[in-house]
Amino acid sequence: MAEDVIQVEVVYALANCQKVLRVVVRKGINAREAALCSGMGAHFPELDLATCPLGIFGRALPRPEERLLEEGDRVEIYRPLIADPKEVRKQRAAKAAQARGGERDA
Repeated sequence: MAEDVIQVEVVYALANCQKVLRVVVRKGINAREAALCSGMGAHFPELDLATCPLGIFGRALPRPEERLLEEGDRVEIYRPLIADPKEVRKQRAAKAAQARGGERDA
């Protein structure tokens, strides 16, 4: 029986708190299934575990339903992005360019 299960961690963090759950799951489970059966939804009811982005050890999973877990894996539940990183970089670069332009005029 013990050969049919593995232990993994499922983690989620907000700015002010985090939760790490160690769960025993059946071999052959995928990352999405582990997140769903972890019980994390009880701690953070606003989470949509069926669609939220997932990763393992800091690497985003493009298809978490296809990634089978191994003993000791750490499934990370990611929060949705508030702003598009590319757009933020563009805005920051434009602001820096504008500041540099203003220095030259002085």
